[in-house]
Amino acid sequence: MTFSGELLAFMSLALVAIIGGMLLLNLSKVVHMVVALVFTFVSIAGIFILLSAEFLASVQILIYSGAITIVMLFGIMLTRHNDTNEPKTGRMRKLLLFLGILGFAFAFYIGIYNLDFGEATTTLHENNTEQIGVALYSKYIIPFELTSVLLLAALIGAIVLAKKDNEKEAEKE
Repeated sequence: MTFSGELLAFMSLALVAIIGGMLLLNLSKVVHMVVALVFTFVSIAGIFILLSAEFLASVQILIYSGAITIVMLFGIMLTRHNDTNEPKTGRMRKLLLFLGILGFAFAFYIGIYNLDFGEATTTLHENNTEQIGVALYSKYIIPFELTSVLLLAALIGAIVLAKKDNEKEAEKE
């Protein structure tokens, strides 16, 4: 295995993504969790850049690191946080969780160690934004539109649930 700058950049970005994900699961303050999530999103965007997928990297930064994080922060600010009695987890549970993570990492490593995709095309990184657009609006138009309908249904459902909660609070007062 040769040591190169690209390998060093990938390992650094992967480490930041893993640490961000672990912090997201282990931090107790929600705002800190969102910051850890942003670190994870930005490092994944860096991995996309290493893969010559600049369009996906910019979408990752704009949509995930920007928009979704802002929506999460608005959700945090608009909800009440008076439930402070969090159950404490024991050391045995943390040990089992750590062993589960190690087992998953080992199985993942074994699964990709001898993976062979065959010969890669050399024109993959050329005009990748155009290739994504052509594939998205020709071959994958039905799943793309179904995803937009699903997201719209989820948005309407969230509004209906929030409205029911407001009506229940108004009845209590």
